[in-house]
Amino acid sequence: MKRLVSLLASAMIFSAHAAAPMSTTTDSGVYRMQLGDFQVSALSDGTVTLPIDKLLTDVAPAVLHNALQHDNLKPMMEISINAYLVNTGGKLVLIDTGAGDSFKPPVVARAGRLQERLRNAGYTPEQVDAVLLTHIHGDHSGGLSLNGKALFPNAQVYVDQRDAAFWLDQRNRATAATGQQHGFDEAQAMLGPYVKAGRFKTFDGATEIVPGVRARPAYGHTPGHSLYEVESHGQKLLLIGDLLHAASVQLPHPDVTIKFDVDSSQARVQRRSALADAAREGYWIGAAHISYPGLGHIQANGKDSYRWVPANYSGW
Repeated sequence: MKRLVSLLASAMIFSAHAAAPMSTTTDSGVYRMQLGDFQVSALSDGTVTLPIDKLLTDVAPAVLHNALQHDNLKPMMEISINAYLVNTGGKLVLIDTGAGDSFKPPVVARAGRLQERLRNAGYTPEQVDAVLLTHIHGDHSGGLSLNGKALFPNAQVYVDQRDAAFWLDQRNRATAATGQQHGFDEAQAMLGPYVKAGRFKTFDGATEIVPGVRARPAYGHTPGHSLYEVESHGQKLLLIGDLLHAASVQLPHPDVTIKFDVDSSQARVQRRSALADAAREGYWIGAAHISYPGLGHIQANGKDSYRWVPANYSGW
């Protein structure tokens, strides 16, 4: 009898524990690494779920299927949206701003968290000195403004002049590819407050924006798509914007393009060149759409094929 009572008591305790509600608390969305004298914080803006099999182009269905299956991924794929905050000691520089509220139904997105993640990192939007855009697409520039108000009130915003000339000129809407027309309205809404305040600046190709942070042209995905090289004491990090959307497919098959490309042929050339250079030189990569935090290295994996080596976790 005593044994039966004991078993019943144990079962009641177990049931009480099992009934605890599932937690909805999310992580801080901040991951830090030291790069020479610079501190780099990867900030998660969240994710967006997209039908990658409908968006990728120049790829055979079997190749796409096998590449996704290799990494246990489904065609309806949840994709990270990462931004990067660089504290040089003299300047606080944000590379890309996440999606803001640019994703609308029926797109499934858990995005627009950059402001929260910035604060989790120990900073306020007012402290950001410069915002550098890899390009003007909603998931990279959508977090600049909200309801006509600049969210980084003291920052200068920088982008290659070719992107500004394309997206801020409504006359280009008529010749834009199907599905890209909304980008012109988004560009006006996101950049408008900074243009009006005189805090929007363009540059021409390879340009040092602040000491240790340099733009590197990679035109194709958009007319002014740029990478950013961050370097301190011989340590280098290359932030690659939209060179990769689906790394599981585009790393082993760099010729695969995506419908979001303004010039897919040129985007392909830039991807092949950048991947080869990164594999050869071995510097750090920060990728906007590789699973958060998107920090790691590119490694050659046969002829014209590559693989991702994620950063070893550091809890410092």
